[in-house]
Amino acid sequence: MKAAVLQSEGVLTLTDVPAPAPVGDRSVLVRVGGVGVCGSDVLRYGRGKAYHYPLVLGHEFSAVVEEAPEGSRFRPGDRAAVFPLLPDPADPMTQIGEYAVGSGYDYYGSRRDGAMAEFLQVPEANLVPVARDVPLVHAAMVEPAAVALHAMLKFQLPAHATALVIGAGPIGALAAQWLRILGASEVYVADVDERKRAVMAGLGFPVIDASAGDTVDTVRELTGGRGVDCAVEASGLPATLIQAITAAAPLGQVMLLGDLSGDLTLPRALVSSVLRRELRIHGTWNSRITPAGRSEWDMVVHHLGRDLKVAPLISHTPSLEEAPAMFADMLERRTWYNKVVFAVADQAQAELIRPGVVGGVA
Repeated sequence: MKAAVLQSEGVLTLTDVPAPAPVGDRSVLVRVGGVGVCGSDVLRYGRGKAYHYPLVLGHEFSAVVEEAPEGSRFRPGDRAAVFPLLPDPADPMTQIGEYAVGSGYDYYGSRRDGAMAEFLQVPEANLVPVARDVPLVHAAMVEPAAVALHAMLKFQLPAHATALVIGAGPIGALAAQWLRILGASEVYVADVDERKRAVMAGLGFPVIDASAGDTVDTVRELTGGRGVDCAVEASGLPATLIQAITAAAPLGQVMLLGDLSGDLTLPRALVSSVLRRELRIHGTWNSRITPAGRSEWDMVVHHLGRDLKVAPLISHTPSLEEAPAMFADMLERRTWYNKVVFAVADQAQAELIRPGVVGGVA
């Protein structure tokens, strides 16, 4: 089968690889439908962040079942989103369903070969059913949407809550939508990128041009000097984390959603203001697939295509054959992109030319 293999830093080749071996309990052979590119994939590709070489990237993906074990709830042709984490059964965190905060887990696309390949073997428990009318490139967005939901569920939203999301990339855009779905009355979204702001404005969010002035001053203006109840840092920059903390109202909450790109020193006065305002600062990591049937992943699938819109976030839907050129362009910023989702399966490519789904944008 074909796979896009990261041979060394910055060297990605489309090549033939052996068929995947069964994985874990009740392994299911799937055909990869769509696979999204996470910022961490770009770092693994071109910034030396891979665990090992060679490596097949890809942890945000959808799939079509090819072969399932006897007695499976899945049948050939069924569609699913795939939870990429393989927990260590002996870890105490696994035993309480908190896989992502455990140690020693395995992970598609980082610690083991991932989904930038035609086929993969995955444990049945890692599959979440997706309706047949959901395009495969859209279903590949379930993983980042679950990551964003996991974070937003940590907030305790007060009545008539206001919120600020700094960073209108895919994760920030998904976080803003979840805040609205979960009941926030007003969600402001700040970014320096005009095209990303346009996407969010098209989704009905009031946007702040972070390049035109101080985001915190603008937020205070919009909230009568109070600040926001919930502030989300989704850019991964030290400066924007300080903005998020500063923009929070008394008794407010701050979410660290972006993985910081550099070290940060907090001014003493800012730390003092955190104490005096009694802020709560949350960390978040990955998402939860437990309890089965009532997890964050199940919630994403329920809202997908209804009040959770992923199509407008997808800027590129290349084929797997285009992976080497696409990753090089992304690393060097030779092209503007928002969310890149590879249409791997023939079905995924065919869906892109359906009316209303051209280019992955409905």
